[in-house]
Amino acid sequence: MSSTTQQPHRLRKYNDLPVWVVEDHHDVLPFIYRAIGSKHLPGSNISFIHFDSHPDLLIPVNMSADTVFDKEALFSELSIENWIMPVVYAGHFSRVFWIHPVWAQQIKEGKHCFLVGKDKSTTTIRVTSTDDYFLSDGLYVPEEQLENPKSLHLEVIQLNPVREPAWTDTDLGESATKKLKLAQSEEAAAGPTSTFQCASSKGIAYPICEGVEGGLRKGISSKDSMETCTDASTLSSQNTKLAKYILQVLVEGDAYVLDIDLDFFSVKNPFKEMYSQDEYKILTELYSFKRPSPDSLEEALVDCVENRVRQLEDLEAAFADLCEDDGEETLQRWASNPGMSSLVQLVHSLKTRMEAPDYEMIHQAGLTCDYAELPHHVSSEMEIEGLLQSMKQLLKDLPKPTLVTLARSSLDDYCPSEQVNFIQEKVLGVLRSLFGTLDVHLEFSTGSSSV
Repeated sequence: MSSTTQQPHRLRKYNDLPVWVVEDHHDVLPFIYRAIGSKHLPGSNISFIHFDSHPDLLIPVNMSADTVFDKEALFSELSIENWIMPVVYAGHFSRVFWIHPVWAQQIKEGKHCFLVGKDKSTTTIRVTSTDDYFLSDGLYVPEEQLENPKSLHLEVIQLNPVREPAWTDTDLGESATKKLKLAQSEEAAAGPTSTFQCASSKGIAYPICEGVEGGLRKGISSKDSMETCTDASTLSSQNTKLAKYILQVLVEGDAYVLDIDLDFFSVKNPFKEMYSQDEYKILTELYSFKRPSPDSLEEALVDCVENRVRQLEDLEAAFADLCEDDGEETLQRWASNPGMSSLVQLVHSLKTRMEAPDYEMIHQAGLTCDYAELPHHVSSEMEIEGLLQSMKQLLKDLPKPTLVTLARSSLDDYCPSEQVNFIQEKVLGVLRSLFGTLDVHLEFSTGSSSV
């Protein structure tokens, strides 16, 4: 690591911007904690700017909330989809910007303010957000059920690629174009988002947040913000406005972490390659999530979560039993449960082409098949270049981050292995053009390499 200079009563500064490159995304966390320990990052109110095709905002379902206060125990409990929210509960992150491409739509666009705390009844970490992303994982609880609540200011922002004048829709990919049109039609049907407050009913002061129309799109038209891609000059103007908006949210002078998953630029759903189309369809049916109505009262939301938790516990227990014995008697016993009859067809199909199906992996795949599929969009080189340019235009108007974390996500096939090295070098090139000399640590291979 570069040598550092110490300033009294201020955070320490790195001479060269550190970039930590890992394979699995949650493995960036020890390097963030190291920067907190060395006083390069503050212990609280860190802003986290997260470029990714996945939110990574789930929570280890059964992990004790107090685990966050033992960092080594915490690191051992985390995985790629659930490593950010425990850091929020630990008090380190208070503002998260999830910047996503058009094909990633797991959380509603705009501004979300909610509480992250310790569930009094289970001692696990839970949230007060009622977004489907959290409800479908059984993570919602009412505010009065939380101890030690922390306020999270979450911004969900779609970033669109620069489109050169000569590009066609074919160049940009049919999948992204279709998802854009769907997003536009859903937005039109929904109408404007109303403003809301993130204030505690218990007299505790939490930040007040506007809805997306009052915040993110202030000065940016709905049409502009939903364009899949546009010409460089127009997008530059849009990104300048977006950067100004982000700067309004960032506390002046505060340190922030820039986090980039390479699957932001090109992403696969690996489970679609593990299972046949029919098998994946059955998983989707088994793990389907019944959304509550938008105007549901708290009691209905609690019932929704309780039903969902029971559903997921039954499915986990079924596949755990099948790990021990996937004979017909065990299979028929579980298939007799309500909503689980298609388990027979799924297991029979798997056993015709696999000697020993991995039932634990099948359950993990099923957990991704709730209200929305995992994003899947293998980008063309032109699309990747367009997103790189758009990211560069956005970052050039933001202050220099304290450090950068970068995840390859290729061994688990989320970022296509044939593209990952190309994307990595391109991203490092963008960072060098913006921030000068980098202190790059390649932590995904044996040992540590610094270039």
